[in-house]
Amino acid sequence: MGVRNAAWVRAAAARLALCLLACCAVPAQAEGDAAAPQPLLPAEALQPMQPVRLAGEGVYRWYGLRIYEARLWVGPQGYRDSAPAAAPFVLELRYARALQGSRIAEASAEQMEKVGAGSAVQRKVWLETMRGLFPDVREGDRIAGRYVPGVGARFYLNGAPLGGAQGGAQPPVLDAEFAQAFFSIWLSPRSTAPALREALLRQAAAQP
Repeated sequence: MGVRNAAWVRAAAARLALCLLACCAVPAQAEGDAAAPQPLLPAEALQPMQPVRLAGEGVYRWYGLRIYEARLWVGPQGYRDSAPAAAPFVLELRYARALQGSRIAEASAEQMEKVGAGSAVQRKVWLETMRGLFPDVREGDRIAGRYVPGVGARFYLNGAPLGGAQGGAQPPVLDAEFAQAFFSIWLSPRSTAPALREALLRQAAAQP
């Protein structure tokens, strides 16, 4: 290959490399210019909370093991300890490891008991319902619980409704009483993870 041809090949390779770099940079730039982040839920589910915002986030660990990242999303009314059932919100958990759905249900029931939510009979019913509701999760999966004032809880796995929510109907046990008991695991002053609770509620107050 002559000197001129070699120079042409090097120049062409440089132009191709620049082109590839530019193409790769587009998604990153687009992500940086995207709107404020929102929980992974259908648009219609978030409509009553618009504009939705992140109130706080933190990591839950068990004996040093990272189990999940938790995020609390609120609307303009925020979240108030004095009136926890007054406004809609979403609690989103992004799992850092694989877990069985039955274990998620059992741990939830155990925590409900620890914060004093519901009676023993209620918790037994709730446990069986959660066993049938919560799926096995893999690392990176997200389960979101949406609180609907006066209605109850609705759950989603990676944005897809769980428990029949696709058709608008969920088991009646997922009512307001169950919802308040479930979310008290993280948001009650009696939560067994006070540091995580504080992180979730850091900017949960209503905004003008």
